[in-house]
Amino acid sequence: MSANNERLRRARKVRIKIRELGANRLCVHRTPRHMYAQITTADGSKVIAAASTLDKDLRQGATGNVDAAKKVGQLIAERAKAAGVEQVAFDRSGYRYHGRVQALADAAREAGLQF
Repeated sequence: MSANNERLRRARKVRIKIRELGANRLCVHRTPRHMYAQITTADGSKVIAAASTLDKDLRQGATGNVDAAKKVGQLIAERAKAAGVEQVAFDRSGYRYHGRVQALADAAREAGLQF
């Protein structure tokens, strides 16, 4: 199996558990150049809030490092609170909870999002 298939297999198990809980989901996707985050409804049918390093505010400077991930975490938390979402389940999409994924999660927690 390729590394990406292994990651997707891990992600599938977590997503099944989150769906059982019925919680809104904070999904994270990372590429070498950018970080993306979005909050979806419990059934996954609707995106409530989204943020990425492609946003106009965050596009200046480096977009693939820990500092950029922290900014995305703060922005997604602000947008979620504006949409009325306080509690989410963190879906790391099979990525290791380390580096940029951890920085995004910590910044979202500091900005007031609970998970």
